[in-house]
Amino acid sequence: MNTGNRRSELVEKDPAAGDPPRTPGSGTDRRSFLRRVGAGATGAVAVGLAWPGAARGDEPRTGSEASAEQAADSAGDQRIKDAQQIRVDAAELAASRPQPGHPNNGEETLYGNRIASYSKALPHNALGEVDSKAYKALLSALASGRHSDFESIPLGSGGRRLTNPQAGYAFDLEGADSHHMAIPPAPTIAKAEAASELAELYWMALARDVNFLDYESDATIAAAGNELSRFSDFQGPRNGNGQVTAGTIFRGNTAGDRIGPWLSQFLWLDIPMGAVQFPQRMQTTVSGDDYLTRYDEWLAVQNGFRPGGNRFDSDARYIRNLRDIAQWVHVDALYQAYHQACLILLGMGAPFDAGNPYITSVCQDGFGTFGGPHILSLVTEVATRALKAVWYQKWLVHRRLRPEAFGGLVHHTKSGTAKYPVHPQILNAKVLDRIFSARGTYLLPTAFPEGCPTHPSYGAGHATVAGACVTILKAWFDEKSVLPRPVVPDRTGRLLNPYSGPDLTVGHELDKLAANVAIGRNAAGIHYRSDYAQSVLLGEALALDVLEEQKQTYNEDFSFTLTRFDGKTVTI
Repeated sequence: MNTGNRRSELVEKDPAAGDPPRTPGSGTDRRSFLRRVGAGATGAVAVGLAWPGAARGDEPRTGSEASAEQAADSAGDQRIKDAQQIRVDAAELAASRPQPGHPNNGEETLYGNRIASYSKALPHNALGEVDSKAYKALLSALASGRHSDFESIPLGSGGRRLTNPQAGYAFDLEGADSHHMAIPPAPTIAKAEAASELAELYWMALARDVNFLDYESDATIAAAGNELSRFSDFQGPRNGNGQVTAGTIFRGNTAGDRIGPWLSQFLWLDIPMGAVQFPQRMQTTVSGDDYLTRYDEWLAVQNGFRPGGNRFDSDARYIRNLRDIAQWVHVDALYQAYHQACLILLGMGAPFDAGNPYITSVCQDGFGTFGGPHILSLVTEVATRALKAVWYQKWLVHRRLRPEAFGGLVHHTKSGTAKYPVHPQILNAKVLDRIFSARGTYLLPTAFPEGCPTHPSYGAGHATVAGACVTILKAWFDEKSVLPRPVVPDRTGRLLNPYSGPDLTVGHELDKLAANVAIGRNAAGIHYRSDYAQSVLLGEALALDVLEEQKQTYNEDFSFTLTRFDGKTVTI
């Protein structure tokens, strides 16, 4: 990968003969611009009146005008130096942060047939094991970073292409470099944690059509909670007695995730978009719309085949169940939920964090800084930076297999067609008997016809973006303020009714929003719980670095205080 001489492409040829090349925005150009406007600091220009003769040059300048021009030159030069120093200071700050190692879980080396590594869209044999030459070609391309090597990777017969493996090489000019952030090794297929994660996904598949309002009385939810409670290393939330209950099942890991409805208010409340109010009724799929349960279909998809689309409900509905949230995260723009949450908060006049410099101002409001336009752009600004960070983890560090591939290992082991080193707790789980009774295989039912995307499972893109964007929102708004007029949909998903229960605060509902989006991908069968849990922390760390580096760029005195996903507070 060639990273040298990046600035040379920005050199611009000056049209004047004999002039040396200059870069756009150079000091010469900036001083010329400042000379044109510098006189505005004094005299008639200060009240918006131009001096017509100055542009023509038909009258001599006065002494005061010459002094103003010299002052503008001096101020312009200093501004250039200050801007340069801020960039240098930010780079030095980034370089001074501890640089982590990047251990993976060792499965790629442990299993020569790569059964525990991501390989979708490459060619596979009849057992779904990846072709060794194709996988070596992938590793060679990842090692070299050359575009031509990526173009030489053999693809499976279905023709799907790998999703952006080169993104992990990209640099970013704000926040930590992607290679200077880390997440711990993923659970291995032979360990109890991975067994519990896969069991949770099987139960989510069986519970996709259960309304959140019915969790307390539903037999499938009760059975899922009972079985997950017995897994020795299940990392999902439990009640005070260590049990997975209807009130904790399939929820996120923060305190706010356990308060009130399963779904965040920010996925139900109307969205104010300028003069238009948008209800959050969505196009969802029909009950039982599951895929990859036939072995021939499953194998074709591993080889890159992309089948037809979902079957859709004719009515638009508010999110009621796991199937709805799975479809929502199937087609969302990655920062969509957080941009919408920001619009909702601004629309309801939610208070800003106490450290906002304009809260106590007697004669100023924020706008381009510390106002609505600022936060609306900042909350989305971190999204692509988060993607670069997590794509490095996906392709160049972990290469974790997707749940549908893990389900293939379980299917073969349970069926006796092959034997793989999966943990016995998943092989003995009662949920597999239910899956086999309903589908005739032990494969994991997915909510998407195409199954998972064509990139590795760990970390999760949606979860990393969620962690980054929600961190920005928690820094900006008063987390403890209570949301007014919360709602919950009826069982049909056509109407919203008033919610009655414990207060729902901004911070808790933002944490819940991050979990809903990330775990919504789990509900579709394409990510694991640890993908969510570690990736939101990765996104959080990136967003905090961005906020820290930006603080030098503002004229105002300010601070941001927020609660991290682990419950600790931090102030910038």
